[in-house]
Amino acid sequence: MHIEQSILEKVNEWLTPAFDSKTQQTIKEMMTSSPKDLEESFYKNLEFGTGGMRGIMGVGTNRINKYTLGKNTQGISDYLKKSFPNQALKVVIAYDCRHNSDTLAKVVADVFSANGIKVFLFSEMRPTPELSFALKYLNCHAGIVLTASHNPPEYNGYKVYWQDGGQLVPPQDAEIIQVIENLKYSEIKFEANENLIEYIDVAVDEAFAKSTVENASFNTSESARKNLKISYTSLHGTSIKIVPKVLEKAGYTDVNIVPEQAIPDGNFPTVLSPNPEEPEALTMALALADKISADIVFGTDPDSDRLGVAVRNNEGEMTLLNGNQTMVIMTHFLLEQWKKAGKIDGKQFIGSTIVSTPMMLDLASAFDVECKVGLTGFKWIAKFIKDFPTLKFIGGGEESFGFMVGDAVRDKDAVGAILLMCEIAAQAKENRSSVYKQLQQMYVDFGLYKESLISITKKGIDGANEINQIMVKLRENPLTQIDGQRVVCVEDYQSSTGKDFMNNETFAITIPKSNVLIYYLEDGSKICARPSGTEPKIKFYFSVMAKINSVEEIPATEKYLDKKIETIIAEMHLN
Repeated sequence: MHIEQSILEKVNEWLTPAFDSKTQQTIKEMMTSSPKDLEESFYKNLEFGTGGMRGIMGVGTNRINKYTLGKNTQGISDYLKKSFPNQALKVVIAYDCRHNSDTLAKVVADVFSANGIKVFLFSEMRPTPELSFALKYLNCHAGIVLTASHNPPEYNGYKVYWQDGGQLVPPQDAEIIQVIENLKYSEIKFEANENLIEYIDVAVDEAFAKSTVENASFNTSESARKNLKISYTSLHGTSIKIVPKVLEKAGYTDVNIVPEQAIPDGNFPTVLSPNPEEPEALTMALALADKISADIVFGTDPDSDRLGVAVRNNEGEMTLLNGNQTMVIMTHFLLEQWKKAGKIDGKQFIGSTIVSTPMMLDLASAFDVECKVGLTGFKWIAKFIKDFPTLKFIGGGEESFGFMVGDAVRDKDAVGAILLMCEIAAQAKENRSSVYKQLQQMYVDFGLYKESLISITKKGIDGANEINQIMVKLRENPLTQIDGQRVVCVEDYQSSTGKDFMNNETFAITIPKSNVLIYYLEDGSKICARPSGTEPKIKFYFSVMAKINSVEEIPATEKYLDKKIETIIAEMHLN
């Protein structure tokens, strides 16, 4: 097959002495036996997306390996020195359960230390939210976590955090990327200064657990906590290192762990995908819950930033909640607690994203706080905390099963969110109610919102082109009517412009540019198209709503809204 000259130039660079003999040998074998794989490995450089840099492990510029991560780390080292001149620089590094995460983390530590930067390296795998906490706790300038979240086993990744404990955001991200791109691989300093690498574990664990209990506990009685029966799975990931400790510290004693999934394993052998967004991932935890008559089920992804939750419905059956539902349940509870404590005075805010449920705006309005809505990814919610220091952050989340309680952690945090959900469930049970009943009452109070998501996977070079063409078509031939409803507004976050068709006006979008399109229909329905920033997918988000007067109206209204979403999907030819 023909390989582009630009790709061959990259391949030839990787056959120079700057790269080890094993890497060179692998490339030579690919040239003869797997030219298509060679092309996929070198046709582009791995990019920073919504959740940092993720990719398949292997040789090449489009793969996760010691050279691509070494180059990132060298670039960040150079940028730190320029940004903080004459300061004693410190970074903290964590990693998850994935294949090679520990060895890649040591490579990253080596490069930082070779550049004269003090490194705190976790001695074993730890959850991503603990890295965010540790960054501020240890007064570091930056942090790195080696993780690919819930991607398949062949993936790994590299997330960068800044001084505030949040992920990289503009302008630092573009500036650092520019520094990295200007580097040659031969300029990477791999020779470690072991005197600058300090291993950390128990002391930081204790501080993180203490902070979590302080932030996510809300006057639940000791008996209520002991009376809550929990089924929990770490899905072979990192949360096993800290969640049981936090729950015990908070007073939850009836925690039942799925034993087969408690062992960290980068192959994730008992699930199709270690993603709590997928119902299948919680199968074993649900089975355990039914066996022991548990009140609530929790499952976390490999790096413990996302959580899946199941609760018992009014018939006593376990029901999975989606990310939007858990987000509004937790946010509503937090707002109620803050109001009871007399802590709401108009200088507070909650956070959400443009693809999450609009109910968050209704909650903010009802409690007289602001709801700040950003792009997809918790780095934008963390940025709000930094950008608005006179406002106090209560909590916030996004539809993809992430939530953040307060500002001690500046990323989605399944550890704190699990404890908060336990508090909600324990108090509800003590009051002869349930999480499910509370959600139903919220539908009566704020409207029955129903959301749905479709992900279309398109892998490789051809897939990337197909995804691009879908977005081009939606922009060049915009939809004017869906499900008999007129499109009243379109927001294009790439061009930073919106069009109000009812008033024939254009308006500016002030949040950062992103490849996202949102359609609003005259009945309040919302449709969003967004290529994933970390996976070879394009995602379509749907939100529909109907007002109801009583809980009894929920079943019929849900059927009506489900049908509405089905019709929209069919009309957009997405099924």
